[in-house]
Amino acid sequence: MAHCKSEQDDWLVVYLKYLLFVFNFFFWAGGAAVTALGVWTLAEKSSYLGILASSTFAASAYILISAGTLVMVTGFLGCGAVVREQRGCLSTYFCLLFVIFLVELVAGVLAHVYYQRLSDELKQHLNRTLAENYGQPRAAEITASMDRLQQDFKCCGSNSSADWQHSTYIRSQEAQGRRVPDSCCKTVVARCGQRVHPSNIYKVEGGCITKLEQFLADHLLLMGAVGIGVACLQICGMILTCCLHQRLQRHFY
Repeated sequence: MAHCKSEQDDWLVVYLKYLLFVFNFFFWAGGAAVTALGVWTLAEKSSYLGILASSTFAASAYILISAGTLVMVTGFLGCGAVVREQRGCLSTYFCLLFVIFLVELVAGVLAHVYYQRLSDELKQHLNRTLAENYGQPRAAEITASMDRLQQDFKCCGSNSSADWQHSTYIRSQEAQGRRVPDSCCKTVVARCGQRVHPSNIYKVEGGCITKLEQFLADHLLLMGAVGIGVACLQICGMILTCCLHQRLQRHFY
């Protein structure tokens, strides 16, 4: 009877090991997805970050990159811990999973908090950026960000093209008679911003604020969804690790 029970424990240990191997594969893939998402957000969309008042959006992306990299490294360590069948390695692996879970939880909270204050921040800061900073010698990065924003989202102004009439740049001699920046034009050529007819410039209802708000909201929700998915995998991994640790303890004692 004791012999049958020992064989059953052996099979259970093998079964748990295979489950952890499968888990680590998906865990590693999830970490790669999280890292890729964070890198893509910063690399492809970083030009918009210059016109945001808060660095919370960028911080969330950096946290995702760090967590994703740690997830991938932990996935390899987890495979080693399973192969060795050492309870100390499994305990370390469990602790790493828990730390990653907390990191992703922080990133999720930041994303949620930022999502709630996103609209107010954009309305206040984008208007000020447009009026005070655009086209100024010491704000070249902000100017480039605003130009790309208007071209990428096919919009003009914060709420409408009329917002540019309050801009320091448009009222200066450097504007050379432009009523909106050239980046508002459907076809960008030199001084095309002198003509504000709808056939020439983008007249989008809600302006660039609506477009940028939707863009950031979609990205924050995507980051949150990926983070939740990986977090669910981590919970499963922690449960499987505890079960294997317990079985190995019974097996050797």
